[in-house]
Amino acid sequence: MKATVLGMGAWGTTFGQVLADAGVSVTLWGRDEATAQEITTAHTNSRRLPGVTLPEAITATTDVEAALSGADLVVVAVPSQSARTILKPLAALLPEQAIVVSLMKGVELGTDQRMSEVLAEALNIDHQRVVVVSGPNLAAEIAARQPTATVVSGTNPDAVLTVATACSNTYFRPYTNADLIGVELCGAVKNVIAVAVGMAQGRGFGHNTTATIITRGLAEMTRLGVQLGADVETFPGLAGMGDLMATCASPLSRNHTLGKHIGQGKTLAEAVEATGGTAEGAKSCRSVQELSRRVGVEMPITDAVVAVLNNGMPVDEMTRALLSRPQKAEGVDAQPVDHQSTGGNA
Repeated sequence: MKATVLGMGAWGTTFGQVLADAGVSVTLWGRDEATAQEITTAHTNSRRLPGVTLPEAITATTDVEAALSGADLVVVAVPSQSARTILKPLAALLPEQAIVVSLMKGVELGTDQRMSEVLAEALNIDHQRVVVVSGPNLAAEIAARQPTATVVSGTNPDAVLTVATACSNTYFRPYTNADLIGVELCGAVKNVIAVAVGMAQGRGFGHNTTATIITRGLAEMTRLGVQLGADVETFPGLAGMGDLMATCASPLSRNHTLGKHIGQGKTLAEAVEATGGTAEGAKSCRSVQELSRRVGVEMPITDAVVAVLNNGMPVDEMTRALLSRPQKAEGVDAQPVDHQSTGGNA
């Protein structure tokens, strides 16, 4: 089997290693000639994965036509908000039977489309040819071959099984999940929640605050997913709580890191520069907010992140706003407490 990975960032390069370690022939494609040469000759990507030695079987090129030729799997690992622009010119080069695999986690600004929908539209292919890989996927840990599990999802069971088999090795365990909507929404929303956690920790708040944001963030993503037809069981699983915990707790998470810089007083531009790489939550927060408002789902943490990143709200004011919201019972579908009927004691 031959796989082409579009994108030579940390996660694209790491997933290339995962595939190569499972016996797949891998070619990485990107626009940086120096990085392509380094991957092919030195078997490293020192800018994105310092200290990691890649399998010798992995090659890289800036020639996209050569990279795509004969590919059985085309793995897309580019920034989510740039995906349509990058992929549309490649539609005519895509091998006719290739399965397209999305590693991206986001909702497209302006369309509110999930990444699988963007891929199908941009590449002009049937949705059944698109498969999504998501879950707790911190690139540096996986590149070091630390054991982890992931979720492979799509609407075509045969395509899902093909991808799961192709990326299964001694340290990378794929689970299949037919709930494509839920898996993709988990991947998009958890980045936004991780930014919020980072902001709180940047202000010096501790584990209680972190636990509060994570658990209420899980409730937010579950509400949105259920409203859009997702399976509620997806959200406490690997793609939901698993990815949320890894992204919110780890200093390796770019979204968490960006939020922490914001909490420490940096502007968004300064935080992006200090973080390095793409923190998807910085842009996806607006598209997730747009989607939630379109379908009538309340997502206060997402709203707060948007207010801080785009409207200049101070982090301390964001925290006060979240804590001063009307009291309610805990639960995904819980409603605000009616103090008149409870005597104000609920």
